[in-house]
Amino acid sequence: MNEHAKHSVVIVGYGGMGSYHAKLIKDNGRLKVAGTYDIDGQRAAASEKDGYPAYSSYDAVLNDPAVETILIATPNDVHKELAVRAFAAGKHVICEKPVTMSVEDFKEMTAAAERADRVLMVHQNRRWDEDFLIIKQMYEQKTVGDLFRIESRVHGANGIPGDWRHLEAYGGGMLLDWGVHLLDQLVFMVDSKITSVTGRLSFILGDEVDDGFEAVLQFENGLSALVEVGTTNFIPLPRWYVKGTEGTGVIEDWSMTGRTVTRNREAEHVEPKPIQAGVGLTKTMAPPSESATLTGVLPEPFRQPSSFYDNYVSVLEGTAEPLVKNDQVLRVLNLIEAVFRSGRTGETVKEFDLY
Repeated sequence: MNEHAKHSVVIVGYGGMGSYHAKLIKDNGRLKVAGTYDIDGQRAAASEKDGYPAYSSYDAVLNDPAVETILIATPNDVHKELAVRAFAAGKHVICEKPVTMSVEDFKEMTAAAERADRVLMVHQNRRWDEDFLIIKQMYEQKTVGDLFRIESRVHGANGIPGDWRHLEAYGGGMLLDWGVHLLDQLVFMVDSKITSVTGRLSFILGDEVDDGFEAVLQFENGLSALVEVGTTNFIPLPRWYVKGTEGTGVIEDWSMTGRTVTRNREAEHVEPKPIQAGVGLTKTMAPPSESATLTGVLPEPFRQPSSFYDNYVSVLEGTAEPLVKNDQVLRVLNLIEAVFRSGRTGETVKEFDLY
């Protein structure tokens, strides 16, 4: 299958993500990894061992007329330079996230792609995560009524991963690493203008970049969202917690453990009885009667029409629109800059500063 694939890809940066892309592309069948390039000799050797020829220089990649697409999987700080040179050489580009470290850099990158009439797609792969697609289904199908609160979290206790992700010059930190995914999911799911962003950055571990963050987003349609990434959480909170006008939903983790609890409108109203709460009594926090709610399973996830790579090939062939659109990517980068700004100043960023 792959030896007859029509579209050739060279992976620039054969580290963890680069080698992961190679495996996914091999399984795709419509693309073929024609080779790799990495400034690290050990990674070049690993590429050869895996069966992918290693180019001796980036110029060699750019000058090879057989190379149609360059997939950039390097540290974040060189994405723009590599992409702009690729477009000038007539190549299409798939770029790992975050596509750049600033809005202005991304605008330069997209302008270069437009001048060369080449495709630029950003690998926002978390749009295909099953947990997210379940929440997207709940949002669109109103499984627990109209959602008015979404809490999206990823928690770990291993600190900032890897080496360069600890360094600001390379675009390290968790807002650029995981925040870009969680914010992208919200932008993709919620078709409403964001009116304010309040951010808080964490530097508990003493790195020069954030080891976590919290961001509160307010949407024009009334929805509010809390996005949180933590690397010092030995007891993680749920991956998703959503509140709707008719109930609540939770997804605990990537194993899809979760449930919905909704109002039972057919049940006769029973006034809650006071319960002992600490040293006092409360009706407000008393559990509803057994008949007042219905516990259900999570719905089936919304299904994307195609995989990232299939969609990319279809875009190249002119038969589909990109599932990851560059105007969405730009919106996410604006949000990231807003979270950084709010986290550093302590002030909420309002709508007129977001667009």
